[in-house]
Amino acid sequence: MNVGSLVSRHARYRSEHVALICGDTRLTWAQLNARVNRLANALLALGLRKGDKLAVVVPNCVEVLETYWAAIRLGVVLVPLSPLLRGSALSALLRDSDTVALVLGDGMVDDVDRVRGELLAIAGDRFVKVGGPGRAGYHDYAQLLASQSDVSPPHVEIHDDDLFNIIYSSGTTGTPKGIVHTHYIRANYCTHFAASWRMTPESVVLHAGSLVFNGAFCTLMPALYLGATYVLQARFDAAEFIETVAREKVTHVMMVPSQIIAVMNAPNFSLEKLASLQMLGSVGAPLHREHKEKLTSALPGIFYELYGLTEGVITILDKNEVGRKSSSVGNSEPFFEMRIVLEDGRDAPPGEVGEIVGRSPFLMTGYYKRPDLTEAAVRDGWMFTGDMGYLDEDGYLYLVDRKKDLIISGGVNVYPKDIEEVVVTHPDVLEVAVFGIPHDKWGEAPLGAVVLRAGASVDADALRTWVNSRVGARYQQLCQVVVLPEFPRNAAGKTLKRVMRDEYWKGREAVI
Repeated sequence: MNVGSLVSRHARYRSEHVALICGDTRLTWAQLNARVNRLANALLALGLRKGDKLAVVVPNCVEVLETYWAAIRLGVVLVPLSPLLRGSALSALLRDSDTVALVLGDGMVDDVDRVRGELLAIAGDRFVKVGGPGRAGYHDYAQLLASQSDVSPPHVEIHDDDLFNIIYSSGTTGTPKGIVHTHYIRANYCTHFAASWRMTPESVVLHAGSLVFNGAFCTLMPALYLGATYVLQARFDAAEFIETVAREKVTHVMMVPSQIIAVMNAPNFSLEKLASLQMLGSVGAPLHREHKEKLTSALPGIFYELYGLTEGVITILDKNEVGRKSSSVGNSEPFFEMRIVLEDGRDAPPGEVGEIVGRSPFLMTGYYKRPDLTEAAVRDGWMFTGDMGYLDEDGYLYLVDRKKDLIISGGVNVYPKDIEEVVVTHPDVLEVAVFGIPHDKWGEAPLGAVVLRAGASVDADALRTWVNSRVGARYQQLCQVVVLPEFPRNAAGKTLKRVMRDEYWKGREAVI
């Protein structure tokens, strides 16, 4: 299960096939393998060995993927971190992960300089900078590559249970936790998702989100496994995304809901430009039914939805099931198991809401250095997700909400997603996020934050009245609507409800 052997394999058997496209850069598998070899030899020269932790804090670029594949070829453990991290938040994760070497983008240098004294585990010659002018105390990535041979590095024996990466949770619901994956787990990503997405070696896979989050690996790993062509956008732009699909004849793409919404509202959105797509997957958060139906109407027969946790619980709504199960997020895949568990520990019957619990070949080995958190989350081999949902009679999963997003208003459980599904049907609403704020009478009450479409005529009060006349129950009525120019998001594009709730509205009094 040595995932690091795949690049060299494709360099031997698919040497002239295009492996990677990013901007003006196009690399065949032979060319990519040569660069990966050079970097692997450079990492060895810096003293890195199997089991060492290497952090990558670089925006999307060719160098990120080269670093990934060089590290895993040596058994070095990847620690992908968001380039949005700054100061103490960055240094805390570098220390927590026991990082001994750091590859960072040019724009991160000044910030890293400010915390460098805290990074005692990283030797002075193990800071590598990608791009920009030279800086004292940092290796230049390009020069480091040029200094080394492109001959394959010495063979490193990799076993199934050897660590592949530590991926930190996005922090959308609290303090990030280091989630540990092995080569065995990532090899299962390769084969399982290749089958699920119906990929082939001739597929062209586009990624427009950040490479540091686990959702990227859902298409990256099967593309690597098959030797397919991988197209990487440096940053997401909806119009450019559409033109890239048309130009490169992209077949597979995975996106977060905010990106899907942006693409559907781009001026150049058309079936003709996106005709090559065989799979458009949604990941990271539920895509509201209104958007899902519009998308599948405009682009029929290609939509998949992935519900999943980096920790290793997933369901997939297959493109052939969207029509009859459009409100669900699919079912458990082969070799995956799922249950809905009630507060008293009993399995819920069909239709009853409880906590989503699962186990699978993707299941993490644990949270890094946090056996307490691991024991609380994984019980008798089952991962307790903290997400609420129910199964129908056919075993399809319907998400309700996260436990932490649950609003308890007057003693009644209020699920934000139910309200969001109503709000998003208003023609002037582009995006919505509902969450609870303090209320003197009810304890909590739902607030609706919205992003409106360009040219929208509705105001906050009128929208609140419109929504409250359509929700199913009094306790689902919004106490307030706030219009925002955009939502706060992490580098993966996920909406940060916690940030809106804690930073925007904490301590504000609800409007009754």
